[in-house]
Amino acid sequence: MLAIAGNARIFLHQAPIDLRKGFEGLCVCVESVFGQEPTSCAYFVFLNKRRDRMKVLYWDGDGLVIWYKRLEKGSFPVQKSDKILLERREFFMLLEGVVPRRLLTRYKIS
Repeated sequence: MLAIAGNARIFLHQAPIDLRKGFEGLCVCVESVFGQEPTSCAYFVFLNKRRDRMKVLYWDGDGLVIWYKRLEKGSFPVQKSDKILLERREFFMLLEGVVPRRLLTRYKIS
């Protein structure tokens, strides 16, 4: 299981990407699309065209890590908004295939 802190920044690449890319190819996408450094302790999520595979690139303190998930049946749900920055709960719902009808924000501490 992927352990993510509550204050982690999670970026979702909206367009499909060729998941044959490795560390270097994904780092180039992070820098060009998100304008972020791959070593910024943020999580960068990439999906393929069929949306049945996902790669997550992140820095764990001493090196880059790629986490890869392939679905045997179905696909990851399509995000209805153009939002790039995901909250932690939205990311876990994406992983589980949950399509929320409405998200309620109880409160937010800055």
